[in-house]
Amino acid sequence: MRIHFHPKLLDCLPTYNRMQFGKDLASGITVGVLALPLAMAFAIASGCSPTAGIWTAIVAGLLTSAFGGSRVQIGGPTGAFIPIVYGIVATHGFVNLLGATMLAGAFLLAMGIARMGQLIRFIPVTVVIGFTNGIAVVIFMAQIKDFFGLQIDSLPAEFFARIKTLAGAAHTVDLPTLGLALGCLIFLLSYNRLAQRIALLRRAPGPLAVLVAGTAIAWLLELPVETIGSRFHGIPQELPKFGLPALSIHDFGKLISPAITIALLGAIESLLSARVADTQIDDRHDPNQELIAQGMANLAAPLFGGFAATGAIARTTTNVRTGGRTPIAGILHALVLLAIVLIAAPLAAYVPLATLSAIVMVVAINMGEWHEFRELRRYTVNYRIILLATFLVTVLFDLTIAVELGMVLASLFFIYRMSELTRIERLALDDEANDPHFLYPDGTMRVAAWELFGSLFFGAVNKLEELLDPHAGHPEVVILDMHRLVQLDTTGLEGLENLRDKLEKRGCTLIVCGLNSQPGSLLQRSGFIEHIGTANTLPDIDAALGRARDLLPQLIGEQDDY
Repeated sequence: MRIHFHPKLLDCLPTYNRMQFGKDLASGITVGVLALPLAMAFAIASGCSPTAGIWTAIVAGLLTSAFGGSRVQIGGPTGAFIPIVYGIVATHGFVNLLGATMLAGAFLLAMGIARMGQLIRFIPVTVVIGFTNGIAVVIFMAQIKDFFGLQIDSLPAEFFARIKTLAGAAHTVDLPTLGLALGCLIFLLSYNRLAQRIALLRRAPGPLAVLVAGTAIAWLLELPVETIGSRFHGIPQELPKFGLPALSIHDFGKLISPAITIALLGAIESLLSARVADTQIDDRHDPNQELIAQGMANLAAPLFGGFAATGAIARTTTNVRTGGRTPIAGILHALVLLAIVLIAAPLAAYVPLATLSAIVMVVAINMGEWHEFRELRRYTVNYRIILLATFLVTVLFDLTIAVELGMVLASLFFIYRMSELTRIERLALDDEANDPHFLYPDGTMRVAAWELFGSLFFGAVNKLEELLDPHAGHPEVVILDMHRLVQLDTTGLEGLENLRDKLEKRGCTLIVCGLNSQPGSLLQRSGFIEHIGTANTLPDIDAALGRARDLLPQLIGEQDDY
């Protein structure tokens, strides 16, 4: 198999110029500054250190841009991964999270090499909306502890246990923490309106502005709130140690399921982000190359202490809006983050966790497509069931189970719908009904013709039983008009073969006509046409009736011999 490897960066370099570099530089600085608070906030919400989040953003951001299939994709940790990563850390520990991330990277790389990028499109939008909204709820709930300053050592990953733990600690609310978090939340929610009135705010992303403001307020007022320094002892002002995580071969067995979840969600989110970016810059991404880049990013990030990463829709959109048009902007954003770590890392120790929790809460609020719930009444019952089931299972149980359930429900409803569209209708044969040649002495028809519509597949093959209904008479010739049959699968083929065999036992001849390319090809390759005879395979219904007229006297003669 030939491996296709062609990053978008190679397409941009031949025509790259100084003017575009200026735009990419401005965009890279803006996105890099925006990525800093998000990377720390997502990492803490995932049960990891802020350092892990920053290095995830640096390494994954660099590789996603350098080797990706999109001109403007920005890679890094995202809110969608929070419940998955938190659950892995709580169950298996941080070291095993690194192993699961690398295993997911290998899966993503294999998917890209196997050119499976297009398959992601087969996931229904109802499933995507359901688990996206569910993830938003899970993320929001996970921030309640730091938002209210609750005295909880460890927050369970399981929904009902989490609710019980939060309720049990409700009396430990810390008012300074709550006040700071609430102020940051209100400020961030109203940031866009404030930016329209205050010119200074237009020059800084909302998360960065609230990070600076919240940190300054906590420091100036000497608020007794938990900070990155008090919980994580700050961020090291140095390069991380490079090396493989300390895993044993026995660990990988239990990491396969979490790794598949990371790979699946990473593929979906990165390709959705790339597709959104395409509409903004009038370009077309390469989904397979994007999966290869995401695989490389997730393989490399754990070597520097990072964890799961994917394409980030918010940062990608910011990149586009600030002038970024080539992967150089994404590379520069990673370098900006690196410079911040090496120069200003000690300042991160003063950042309140309450401020970061407010940032993550706003991310959760914005990532959910809540309007879809209001519009559910406009859609079918099937749509509602799939979306709500995926949403509830994501919130209450597990994302992987939710996606699996959503896909199963979507498939079952699709099969049912397709089976409803498949029809087998008896043709009236009005002209032949007045022809004595086609009639038994009692006036019943010696020929029965049926027209097949749609797709004869495993979900609709039972409809062939209608042709053997004793109340439909006992014709000597049965004609199947297939000119409106567009698809036939092997189960449908088996159904036709069973019909053929039963008709032969009755002494009845089967004629088929109007075969389209796919059904005709399958019937030919299977030997079906050879069995019934090429003389009984006709181009249209008129030719089939002519063949029936030729057969009827012979059949009468054979009956007389008995």
